[in-house]
Parts: sequence; structure tokens; C-alpha cells
Amino acid sequence: MAQRHKLSQLRVAADLLKCGTSRVWMDPKAAAKINAAITRADVRRLIDKGLIKKLPVEGSGAPGKRRYQRRGSRKGSASARAGGSKVAWLKIVRPQRNLLNQVKPRLQPMAYRKVYRMIKGGAFRSRAHLITYMESKGYLKKPKVSK
Repeated sequence: MAQRHKLSQLRVAADLLKCGTSRVWMDPKAAAKINAAITRADVRRLIDKGLIKKLPVEGSGAPGKRRYQRRGSRKGSASARAGGSKVAWLKIVRPQRNLLNQVKPRLQPMAYRKVYRMIKGGAFRSRAHLITYMESKGYLKKPKVSK
């Protein structure tokens, strides 16, 4: 029966101290006095006397974060987590695809699809490299000059 009183005092003290029950400290030497406290006023008096105290907040949680970030908890590759290699690939591929769309009217039939797939495969370093490739293969038609 004494244990039950201890729990009710703990809940009342937590409510008065505006914290959770895990942060309430009760003096083990004053267990009899704490068990005798029935009302909220009794518990408030024990808090004033220092027999019941509020424990400080524990650290920032950085050590706990490290615990969860170990290799076994990681899902996906390093580049997938950081966005690394995919973001780098997109920065190269998107401008090349935009350039390919701009020159599409000047391309020979079937050249667009072939070059598009090559861009996807990472065949070209830059837009300039793409242009030199298309010129060397003769994929680009010369614009018609009207006289």
C-alpha cells in the first residue's frame, strides 16, 4: 500500500513542478514523510523543504544521435543520403538536354533519340562536348540562308 502512495505523490509532484515523473527526485531518507503527504498542499510543502526536487534536463541528445547513425542503421548509399552523385549528374544532364531540345529542329532524323540516350548515360562532359560530338558526326544540319 505504501508503494501506491509513493506513485500518487510522484504524479502530484510532477504536476506541481511542471515536468515529467522521470525528472522528479524524492529524498529516500524522507520516504515516510513523503508517503504521509496526501494532499497537493502537503506535497507542495515537501517541495519547499527540499525533500522533493526537479532534476535538471539531461544533455542535448547528440550522443544518442550518433548511436542511431551508425552503419547498420543507414538505408541507402552515401550518395543517396547526401544527394551527392545524383545532384552532380543532374547539373550536367539538364543543361545538355535543354541544349538538345533547342537544336532538335536542326537534327537529322533518329539522331535526337540516340544523343538523348547518350546524355543519359553520361557520355558527354559538358554542353560544349555535346556540340562538338554532334558536329563531328554530322547530325546537325546547317541552317538555310535565304538570299
